Parts: sequence; structure tokens; C-alpha cells
Amino acid sequence: MVILGLILLALAALPAVLVVMNLNILRATPRHLPQGDVLVSVLIPARNEAANIGPALDAALKSMGVPVEILVMDDGSTDETPEIVRAYAARDARVRLLTAPPLQEGWTGKVHACHHLAEAARGTHLLFVDADVRLEPHAAALLAGHAQATDAGLVSAVPRQIMRSPGELLTVPTINLLLLGYLPMGFMRLSRDPGLGAACGQLMLVEREAYRLSGGHAAIHSRIHDGIQLARLFRRKGLMTDLVPGERLASCRMYAGFREAWIGFAKNAHEGMATPVALPVWTILLLGGHVLPFALLPLWPAWPIALAAFLSLSSRAVVTVVTRENPWSIPLHPFTTLVGLAIQWSVLLRIGRARRAGWKGRLYPVG
Repeated sequence: MVILGLILLALAALPAVLVVMNLNILRATPRHLPQGDVLVSVLIPARNEAANIGPALDAALKSMGVPVEILVMDDGSTDETPEIVRAYAARDARVRLLTAPPLQEGWTGKVHACHHLAEAARGTHLLFVDADVRLEPHAAALLAGHAQATDAGLVSAVPRQIMRSPGELLTVPTINLLLLGYLPMGFMRLSRDPGLGAACGQLMLVEREAYRLSGGHAAIHSRIHDGIQLARLFRRKGLMTDLVPGERLASCRMYAGFREAWIGFAKNAHEGMATPVALPVWTILLLGGHVLPFALLPLWPAWPIALAAFLSLSSRAVVTVVTRENPWSIPLHPFTTLVGLAIQWSVLLRIGRARRAGWKGRLYPVG
């Protein structure tokens, strides 16, 4: 048991150390405003987003520090999405409504919409934003400025995640914990290794020429997780990518409950952790570092187990506070980790809905 306790302590200490290192790196990131003749195209793919598109446009239209154009691609909506955008476009010339052409064979829906948005955009920088994201006024300027100052072809950030229901608290916090606890950002900024590529598809800015050189969304047309896939694509082409703190650049409420969150995370799983090689490793890391210390503590309250549980919960608490997430996610931390692993295994084993992935009502075969 002593050896097991020490193993669990090591598994909990790894993300704890990386969280501290990564947050120090991110907090030290200089803020740059864009220089020269810069236009940011805010690109929003929208399919049945009547409840979201108005607030998304209101936020984007408040952008400061850089001129913007805002393009919304209506992708086969059956609700009032196009009518809402049309009304905004009639009031403000910066807004344009586009209609997606029929989905091409072999393409996934969101990637297809983003590809056509990029083709229609006039900006020097393209800012891909989901319809449920609310940009802060300085977001477009700071992302473009960072791309210029660091010569990064792609800059991404995780918006502040809004969570209101227990189902969201049991799923969404995994995003920031995985990024901050397991991605060595110091190495990421020094290397163009595709394995270190990471981005959040909710908020992702690319420099136009770098996007063209990489092949853009057309090069990942059969993929669903455009954040990870674009970052890796850029790095394979020798282009640098970067992550910056996003909790003060934008906010996002991804899902409204547990069922929606499970389906949403499952659709990306097979392009991330849910592979036969990766998932067993992730299971050891996450189960050992964030679940077993709490499960064993009542049975064997020895110092390695107690310290492992303390480090795990402290990591979650620090990430939660710094990223301005809902603090109720902290006591749920081991359960959140278990749910995250359950989603990944359901996809790998093709259980139930995990046999199919999709975006906004479209379904695609997994794997």
C-alpha cells in the first residue's frame, strides 16, 4: 500500500506542478495591441442558433482597438437564425449574413461552414468564434496583437466557462484542468512539435497568410475537433501556434445540462483522448491522480494518500479561481474526472450514442 500511495502521490504531483508553472507562464504573457493596417474578421458558423446569435453579435459589435467585420454563416438553420442576422446587417454594415452551400461529401458541418467563412472574409486576421461565445470589447485586438508580436500563425484561448447546472459542473471543468495540468506550455512556446499543438475551437484567431499556407479547414475537412486539428496542422507546416489566457477575453456557456454536455464532449472524443493507445494512459494519469486518492483516503489515511488528495483538490481549486469558473466545481472534482473518463471510454467502446458523432443535428460515423 505504501508503494501505491507513493505512485498516486506522483500522479497527483505532476499536474499540480504543471498548473503552477503554466499559470506563471500565462500570467507573464505580455499584452500587445495590433500595429499597422489590420482588419479582424469575426467568423461565426451558426446552425439553429436563434437563442445565441443576437447576444453574440451584440458582443462582437462592441469590439475596440481594431476594425472588425462580422460574418455569420447560416448553415441550414430551421429556426429564426438568418432573420435575426439579417436584421443586424440592416442596421450595421459590419455584419454580413452568408448562406452555406450544400455540405460536400466527406466534410463535417462546422468545418465546412468555417472554410466558406474564411473564403468570404476580407480581414488580415480571421477570428473563429462559436455562436455561444461572448467576446469582450478588447478580445479581437489583443489576439491579433499577440499574433503579430509573437509571429504566431494561430492564437487561441479558452473563454471563461459559464456553468449553472450540476451536469455542466460534472463535465466542463475538465477542459482547463487538462490544458493547464498536462500541457507543458513552456515547451509548447519553444517547439513546433505537432504533439504540443492545442487550441480551443470556441475562440481561435489565425493570420490569413498562415491559414492559407497551412491549407486551413479544407485540410481537415473530415474532422470534427477543429481546435486541436488546426493547431496540429499549423505546426506540421512549420507554423507556430500559441495559447493565451482567455477568461477575460470572452465567456461561453457551452451546454445547458448533463445530457447535452455528454453528447457534446463525446463528438470530439475520438479525435482526442479516446484512442486505444492514448486512453489507457490517460486513465492511469487521471484515475490515479484525481480519483483514487479520494476513494482510498477513508480506507487508508496515510500521508501519501492524504497529500495526493490535497494536491489534486488544490490543483482543481487554483485552476477554478484563476480561470473564473464556478467554485461549486471544486468539491465535485473527483466525480468530474470520473465522468470525463466515462465519456471517453463510451466513445472508444462505441456504446450507445457514442457510435455517432455530430454537430448541430448532423451525425457522422466515429473512427
